[in-house]
Amino acid sequence: MRGSVATGRVATGRVATDGVKTDELTGESGTEPGLHTGSAPTEQLPADQSGSRVDDLILQTRPVQVQHTAPVHLPEHDRPAAPDVRRSIGDTDLSVHPLALGCSVFGWTTDGDTAMAILDRHWELGGNFLDTADSYAAGRSEVLIGSWMRTRGVRDDTVISTKIGRNRDNPGLSPRSIVGAVHASLERLGTDHIDLLHFHFDDLDVPLEESLGAMEMLIANGTVRHLAASNFTAERLMEARVLAANGLPRFEALETPYNLMNRVSFESSLALVTRAQGVAVMPYFALAHGFLTGKYHSKADLTDTIRAGRASAYLNRAGLKVLAVLERIAEDHGVAPSTIALAWLLAKEGVVAPVASASRPEQVDALVAAAAVRLGRADMVDLDKVSA
Repeated sequence: MRGSVATGRVATGRVATDGVKTDELTGESGTEPGLHTGSAPTEQLPADQSGSRVDDLILQTRPVQVQHTAPVHLPEHDRPAAPDVRRSIGDTDLSVHPLALGCSVFGWTTDGDTAMAILDRHWELGGNFLDTADSYAAGRSEVLIGSWMRTRGVRDDTVISTKIGRNRDNPGLSPRSIVGAVHASLERLGTDHIDLLHFHFDDLDVPLEESLGAMEMLIANGTVRHLAASNFTAERLMEARVLAANGLPRFEALETPYNLMNRVSFESSLALVTRAQGVAVMPYFALAHGFLTGKYHSKADLTDTIRAGRASAYLNRAGLKVLAVLERIAEDHGVAPSTIALAWLLAKEGVVAPVASASRPEQVDALVAAAAVRLGRADMVDLDKVSA
């Protein structure tokens, strides 16, 4: 991989943003930048295969390419090894860097060339964990990731976490939708397996036993390696564990909103259940829509972006107190405020890898740096107290 150049092009990796801009670090992978509207066509399953036999629905896949206009210059040097900071996800054999790079902006507010540069920088810094979903930017996020892995030859060194259930071609968590969604994601990613597959949201219209039964088949044939949940309640996690005790696949990880500005929703029953079950926690909105980067101190700092609008909700006395403590500790450690916000999450029991995204390559460094920061007891006490 030294000094070579690769290019790839077919389907576009860009989408119009209608004047919306983004230029801050975020923890946005739980958001929905765009549901799949059919712009990335997938093979339709025959109508007579609708229900009882999931194994009859398993389909073959083929790579899908994506446009990136600039030549791709592969790294001249090998990236540094990072086994000392990697963590295991639940009871799996997946070993990941403790920062999941959120890819929700790829193909939405971040074009193909920029996405490639962000992924390159993340890889050069030792990152190996990418988080996406089949509904992000109408599937373009997965397509861009697939193109990057193919042109760099790094699939075997990359752990892919993707989510299903919100794509309009395969909505919900019925067995038919699950199989169709997984097949479509494999096509877009250009791979023959998904390392960690999340149910994006709970589907109360489908018995959980049926959804897990479909996953049992996909895991058995190697199409999916491990199962995870996203936005599930503590009660549903407990129900899933009972089903897993009877032989169905278990959830190995949970994506859920959690950050210094939003602690209650996780630290109540979800924290207890995930610890008891040994479920790895992957907090999203980890930087509170960019507020915890220190970019916004007053309304004058707000820009005409979606995330700035969301971050404005924290521009109050309580939010600014949190920011002041965060920035003081960041200065003490000689790092960015976003690094400390992520390091605080990583110090919490059960948290394996926060999900955070960047809109420019140079922003990735502050995200990855959190893995090397060890907050002292006084730092944790101060952050816990001011954010309580």
